[in-house]
Amino acid sequence: MFKKGSIFKFAATSLLLMSVVIAGCTNSANPKGNETAPSSTPAAGTENQPAKGSTITIAYSQGAGQTMDPHEAADLTSASYALALYDQLVTSATEEKDGKTVGRTDKVVPSLAKEWKVSDDGLTYTFTLEEKAKFQSGNPVNADAVVFSLKRLQSKGEGGSLYALSNIDSFTKVDDTTVEIKLSAPNPLLLKYLATFTFSIVDPSVVEGQADDYLTQHSGGSGPFSLEKWDPATEAVFVANKSYWKGAPQADKVIVKYIKEASNRELLLENGDVDVALDIPTKDVEKLRANKDLTISSESTNRIVYLGMNSNIKPFDNLKVREAINYMIPQEQLIHNVAYGQASPMTSSISSKSSAHTSEGNSFKFDPEKAKQLLKEAGYENGLSFDLVVSSATQDYEDIAVLLKSELEKIGVKLEIQKTAPAQYREIINKKEAAAFLGKYTSLVNDPSYHYGFLLATTGASNYAAYSNKDVDALLDSAKSITDEAKRVEIFQEVQKKITADAPWGYLYESNLIAGLRNEVKGYVFYPDEIIRFVTLSK
Repeated sequence: MFKKGSIFKFAATSLLLMSVVIAGCTNSANPKGNETAPSSTPAAGTENQPAKGSTITIAYSQGAGQTMDPHEAADLTSASYALALYDQLVTSATEEKDGKTVGRTDKVVPSLAKEWKVSDDGLTYTFTLEEKAKFQSGNPVNADAVVFSLKRLQSKGEGGSLYALSNIDSFTKVDDTTVEIKLSAPNPLLLKYLATFTFSIVDPSVVEGQADDYLTQHSGGSGPFSLEKWDPATEAVFVANKSYWKGAPQADKVIVKYIKEASNRELLLENGDVDVALDIPTKDVEKLRANKDLTISSESTNRIVYLGMNSNIKPFDNLKVREAINYMIPQEQLIHNVAYGQASPMTSSISSKSSAHTSEGNSFKFDPEKAKQLLKEAGYENGLSFDLVVSSATQDYEDIAVLLKSELEKIGVKLEIQKTAPAQYREIINKKEAAAFLGKYTSLVNDPSYHYGFLLATTGASNYAAYSNKDVDALLDSAKSITDEAKRVEIFQEVQKKITADAPWGYLYESNLIAGLRNEVKGYVFYPDEIIRFVTLSK
């Protein structure tokens, strides 16, 4: 055990595993530094082993990514690019579980920082950098690069939101291999935040003198891959960094293809034209499992799927209308008929995978008579109509919308499904112009501070329902610097009860992450943040 202020010393590992999941708060992020983090599992190859020469092709459903800039990335595709091109000060651990290597985003281990220490008051973190770490330009990853990256991150949209949650007050270079970060208040999640792609360290020599959006289409990192080419509409191609300071990646090349239609992704997978296919429809899991050439991974995550209702737009400016909609959500049908059993009920505004989860205060169950009574009290005795914005990228969204439409008709509510292309969908919800929409969210850090800081705090970057409750905001602010886990749980359970009472969302379900792989693919590691790490993939 490490005492307060003691130095965290870990052997730097040769791995940055590939993943797909997200995790929660544990002692490894304790600002007092009184717990050691587990070591990450070594990659299939050893350090400095040459790339295998194979090409891995992955079919994505959400597009070929919005950006290569790790400080601007907001979608899972772009996040996987960031983890391929860049390193962070610390990274997520792995462990062996049931004979498989799995990601542990609730535990951090060294990466660019080989060790660190934390002051007794939890306000000062001092990181010692790995001397052998180099950017792909050949420049060393030094303190100047870390300071440059943190300064750059502050001004970015998506990345800036997470930076704001970190409580970072200042960051300074102590010497070439030492960086000091001071906090305005203790933050039990700081190390977990630093392990996300958002806090990637970029090469100043690549960025300086270029346009502000230069990294949107170029790379300047120290990661296991470099960018060969990218067409946001179709594909991205990455080539191995054979001089990668942690050891060459297992594949020589990774190709990401944007295949919108699930049936086409499945056909390409079955024919061997792609090696990995993501977002396999739940209805096809058992059929594909019968194919002896394939392995289907379906893992429980903290991804939530919800119906957002904007209280600034009629008819959802009326609480009774939002409550009525909640009483018309057929959860059992959704899990059976849409998710085909690859999901579990959502009973609060945060995943049941969170240690702070509570369903207390949630009285919503399928009850058409109760819903009709609430509509009458709201002044909509003769019914109402609204548009539901749905992204065309996810078949499950359409299936959910059709089922909701059918059920709501029974109480005189007319739901019009507004099916939109992914880019249009993002624009509508980002501008908070949708009266109602279907959304899903996977917290990169499985902790309520992160989850609510983005989704349901008044200023949250992903608060697409425009939810605002001053009491909730005050509770969230009070929890940011509390390190006592029992107190944090108490606060977040109160937050959940208040949010459920306000009903900004309809609770649908928590979905599994489903990926299809050819049997010859090796090195796939599931992470709870749902982000694929390319570095260990091979065949």
